[in-house]
Amino acid sequence: MVAPPRLSPPRSPSYLLPALVALALFTLFFLYKVDDFATSIKTMAGHNLEPTPWHVFPAKSFDDETRQSRAYKIIQCSYLSCPYFNRSIIERPHFSSSKPAAQCPEFFSYIHRDLAPWAKTGITENQVMEAKNFAAFRIVIFQGRLYLDPYYACFQSRMMVTIWGFVQLLRKYPGMVPDVDLMFDCMDKPILNRTERQSNPVPLFRYCTTREHFDIPFPDWSFWGWSEINIRPWSEEFPDIKKGSQTKRWPKKQPRAFWKGNPDVVSPVRLELLQCNDSRKWGAQIMRQDWVQEAKEGFEASKLSNQCNYRYKIYAEGFAWSVSLKYILSCGSMTLIISPQYEDFFSRGLIPKKNYWPVSPVDLCKSIKSAVDWGNTHPAEAQAIGQAGQDFMASLSMDKIYDYMFHLITEYSKLQMFKPVPPPSALEVCPDSVLCFADEKQKLFLKKSTTSPSLEPPCNLPPVDDNANKRWMDEKQKLQEEVRQMGQQPKP
Repeated sequence: MVAPPRLSPPRSPSYLLPALVALALFTLFFLYKVDDFATSIKTMAGHNLEPTPWHVFPAKSFDDETRQSRAYKIIQCSYLSCPYFNRSIIERPHFSSSKPAAQCPEFFSYIHRDLAPWAKTGITENQVMEAKNFAAFRIVIFQGRLYLDPYYACFQSRMMVTIWGFVQLLRKYPGMVPDVDLMFDCMDKPILNRTERQSNPVPLFRYCTTREHFDIPFPDWSFWGWSEINIRPWSEEFPDIKKGSQTKRWPKKQPRAFWKGNPDVVSPVRLELLQCNDSRKWGAQIMRQDWVQEAKEGFEASKLSNQCNYRYKIYAEGFAWSVSLKYILSCGSMTLIISPQYEDFFSRGLIPKKNYWPVSPVDLCKSIKSAVDWGNTHPAEAQAIGQAGQDFMASLSMDKIYDYMFHLITEYSKLQMFKPVPPPSALEVCPDSVLCFADEKQKLFLKKSTTSPSLEPPCNLPPVDDNANKRWMDEKQKLQEEVRQMGQQPKP
């Protein structure tokens, strides 16, 4: 009997091992190319960007992400988050309200002053490109969509949240925001001096300006929230501060001036303010704010609504202007503003002796003591000034902020002597792409500040009136001089 043939075990195909090696090599090559591609993409979160050279700060490290996850996130958020296949024309809204649009606040007229350098000549494409030398990023609004071209990283989440504000404006007034091409710097100090650049002014947007600069002020990022120091969006923060201001009646509030902030920001006036921390001698309580320690302790000691138990609150500029002004005014205390060098978009609407009290930086502690003594001997007037300051901030709703943005961009667009077109290096930004880049806390704040299409048209912008603007500034200077003279009078 013949034994059956032995069956050998099945052999692997000869091509399997090379195929596996090829697949592994292809995977490595693919991952390499993905990573290589991702490192070339500059993002609103700061990926692949150096800090602004004119104001250097520590670059964000992104150490909490692996190299691979970071690459995929950059590609997903930059290219796969916006609805590219829905390119329908964005139609203008049909407002349901039959009432005529309200008149804008008077300080909106400063838009005309800010844009006056280009009123007769217009804005050329060359001027916009020259402004690139001073910009952190470029924004192009084209056919109702926003395109971003980042050049430098911004401190913390300033760029991301500022872009979010622009995107929300497009959402609030769909199809109404004109095509525009603008450069934006996200750092504090104005750069474009009017005297030095008088022959060729260039337009650059930022958060503040001075009368000696061409820089165009725009609402700062913190209106949509400042997650790094736990300041919520304005629509939540203001009502909470106002509620906190009502926990004590005016006679029960501390009869002294209060300031709490960071003096270590190259601010001479804040450093001098530290010398005034003597409630008996100067009527002032001055406290140093340590944000690193606050973050460790959950920001319990820095809650803004808990800082309204004083009759007087002090505003002192930092490295330049400070976002703190709006929160100080919101307390309803009589705000003591130490003569500011810088101005943001809304502070031009404040009137001395009506909604704040001007304080001279000359002999600062004595000036603060003079204001406190006046307020304590004129409690009704001091309370009225504090209330007027709070009322001014109450009128600055997010609706008004979007209206200011809308009118500023619209008036700017009228001056452009060219047709804005997104550059090849710019990528479209939409709400989903911003949220894609945001961390969990940023995402929470951004979602809370999401707006919806307006049911009413923007307010009516006051017409150009140089004489009215001059009269207003002269009146403010007159009132400031009255306060200065009061401080020089000998006590009875």
